[in-house]
Formats: sequence, structure tokens, C-alpha cells
Amino acid sequence: MAPTEIPQPGLGTSGHEGEACTEAVLAALEAGYRHVDTAQMYDNERAVGRALEESDVPREDVFLATKVHPENLAHEDVIETTAASLDRLGVDRVDLLYVHWPTGAYDPEDTLPAFDEVRDRGWTDHVGVSNFTTDLLAAAIDVLDAPVLANQVELHPRLQQDDLVSFARERDVTTVAYCPIAKSEVAEIDTLREIAEAHDATPVQIALAWQYDREGVVPIPKGTGDHIRENFAAREIELTDDERERIAALDRSERLVDPDEAAWNR
Repeated sequence: MAPTEIPQPGLGTSGHEGEACTEAVLAALEAGYRHVDTAQMYDNERAVGRALEESDVPREDVFLATKVHPENLAHEDVIETTAASLDRLGVDRVDLLYVHWPTGAYDPEDTLPAFDEVRDRGWTDHVGVSNFTTDLLAAAIDVLDAPVLANQVELHPRLQQDDLVSFARERDVTTVAYCPIAKSEVAEIDTLREIAEAHDATPVQIALAWQYDREGVVPIPKGTGDHIRENFAAREIELTDDERERIAALDRSERLVDPDEAAWNR
């Protein structure tokens, strides 16, 4: 399963709720996005579903992803709550269903066969994982019958995850990048500001352009209003080799999402 099969970029919806979420998804689809990411944990699947229903973009043209809450990762809970997610989204299937975190009720031998079952039922076209380390990703690949299409992780210029991205790419697993603009902190990085000036762009757009340029990486920036269109337009920015090297030097392994129970803290 080639990494390029996931549309670039996606719209992240964490933190979006209610009508504001619906409006953001509608604006993204109008701007050209064809990948929308949500989760049980976000409590906005109904709002995303309303946008899909109201949009002029056909459902089959939208790559829709959701994630199973860590508390719902026991085998039968995966199946029951996936059915509930489909109902909230107003769809009969999603394109990608993730394990949201390998925590809570996660047990690979119990959880992952349920994802295979959900796929066999036609409720998802693909399965994925999120917040997995290389070891956990390798184990999931071994247990699942279905290919792992994606591993969704925090990734931005201060946390570049080179080893994880390379490990995934070698196994045809796309790295889907959440927090790709580091909760807007990239706007304060001098290097990105300097590069942005050369492209008549913003530091946020430069951070996204760098990710759009990385093989096997698909960022899913959040956004509202004009930011949604600006994030999409960053696809047109062509960075030089020197600019890419300067951005590569920004890596500090700095996490913004770092719960104690995360796999990398065990």
C-alpha cells in the first residue's frame, strides 16, 4: 500500500466542536482538501458528518479517517464503538480507522484482530495506528492481517521523527503528522521566518511545505478561515536544498503532546 494513497494534506479537527467544526470542514473541502481526520476522543464526529452531508464534494472523493478511543480498544468495544462512529459520521464506512493510542485497553493480540474484523465487514477500507513507536509499529504489522496504512504521530520542525518516518516508509506505512505547525509555535522560529520572507510566505506555510516535501509524510494541520486556504496553498512552495537543510537543523526532539502513559515514556 503506497504512502501516496492518502491525500495531501489532511484537515485535523482536534479541538474543533459543533458548528465551528462543521464550518471548518466545509471550508477545507471548498479549498481543495480531500482528507479529513477526526476521532472518537474529539467528540466532533457528528459535526464532521454534517459537513460531509452539506458539502458539494461527493463522499467518495473524501478520504475520511477516525480513531478508536483508548478506552474502547477491547475487541468487542472496537466493533461496537466503530459502528457508533459510523452512525455519528452518517457514513457506512470510513477510509481509515486508527488505534488512537496504544494505551488504555490496548492489547495487540486482542485489539488488532478486531480491526481486521471491522475491515472485513467493510466498515473501513484501511487500518492504521497512532502514537506508535517503531517497536509497537513492527508488532502491529506482524499481528494484523491488513496492511498498516498509516502511523499518526506528532511531527514538526522541532520534532522531526526521522528514524520513525524512515522505518515506516520502508514498510509502506505513511506517517500522518499531527501538530505539524507545533501549535503555531513555528511562527516564532527565526529560520522559518527568514525562509518565509524569501518565498513571500508565512513561517507556518514554510513548516508545512517542508512536510509536504518529505517522502511518506502527510501533515494534517488544523485551521479556520483564511488559515485553511493558506495551509493548502503551501503545497505550491518549492524549497531549495539549502532551505531544507536549514530546517533539518531545527530538530530538538521537543514534544508538545507527551502524556506520562505514552509508549515512548515507558
